[in-house]
Amino acid sequence: MQQKKDVPLRSDAQRNRERILEVALVELTHCADAPLSVIAKKAGVGQGTFYRNFPNREALVLEIYRHEMQQVADAATELLRAHEPDRALRAWMDHLARFAMTKAGLADAIRQATSAPGGPARPGHTPVTSAAELLLHANEEAGTIRPGVTGDDFVLAIAGLWQLDPRGDWQARADRLLDLVMDGLRAGAPGR
Repeated sequence: MQQKKDVPLRSDAQRNRERILEVALVELTHCADAPLSVIAKKAGVGQGTFYRNFPNREALVLEIYRHEMQQVADAATELLRAHEPDRALRAWMDHLARFAMTKAGLADAIRQATSAPGGPARPGHTPVTSAAELLLHANEEAGTIRPGVTGDDFVLAIAGLWQLDPRGDWQARADRLLDLVMDGLRAGAPGR
């Protein structure tokens, strides 16, 4: 029996679900092919509990992706509260780069989950794009970036992050790439 989405889970069921997601994130980041039985065992739940929450690998992987993307997006609001808009944007870009590099194994799991014929579609970057738009709007209002840059423009501009090798010197390369993007955003800013 499938639970209605608007009915909250019991607290123990919610804890089980969260534990599964925490363990799955670690295991799938480490190895895209991590067996579901290993994830269930390490989460301390039985197979029935596991499959009630996530009927298949694809459902688990997509929920982890959604959750992680929301965490990255939520960081934008927190950074805007703590910093000037241009510093918040650059700090958020660093946050996004760390996410991209530390979750490279998860990206492999997402590719596997969404590449099967008839499988689910690859999820979009909607929360990240929305967060980028929030930061870009704050910077445009502050006059620190050129006007008219959209969240979609920004996501395309930083897409090179996903081409970096997480096993190499990604930090220095990401810094150069993101500095270049920031320089481009600042070019033509009214406040410069």
